Amino acid sequence: MPLGFKNGTTGDTQIAVDAIGAASHGHTFLSVTKQGVSAIIHTKGNPHTHMILRGGKGMTNFDAESVATAAANIEKAGARASIMVDCSHANSKKEFKNQPIVAADVAKQVAGGDTVIRGLMIESHLNEGKQKLDPGKTFPKDLKYGVSVTDGCISFENTLPLLRELAAAVQARRAKK
Repeated sequence: MPLGFKNGTTGDTQIAVDAIGAASHGHTFLSVTKQGVSAIIHTKGNPHTHMILRGGKGMTNFDAESVATAAANIEKAGARASIMVDCSHANSKKEFKNQPIVAADVAKQVAGGDTVIRGLMIESHLNEGKQKLDPGKTFPKDLKYGVSVTDGCISFENTLPLLRELAAAVQARRAKK
């Protein structure tokens, strides 16, 4: 199964590179079977790892140069470069309405032929925004329907054109092959 590792909140990608390297290689360790018997377990490693670029410390890392640097560092560690871009968090400067800007830049990279970007993380819900839960209430009746209670989200209405733009970028990349 695909397994992603985010860069650190400082923006440093070495943490994710190290995690990808560790997860990509097989391991042998002592464990217990379902029957409760001690056993030595051998794993093959996961070839389906990827780095999630989320930015950090007010800096973005979704631009082509950041993606290329991250990909080179993953390959230097002996793993296949595979990147997912988080359109939220520091990449959107913590403003959910900036996510389409990030996605548009990524779409341009993909349309231009980038093959290491495998996907995006987009904070999306039925309606835009974010609302807080009142911890003193068991089921607040004043919540707005379809608005996130966790992260600020773009609306479904604004997500659709973004998805169409990304699909067109993939088609443009395919046409270049």
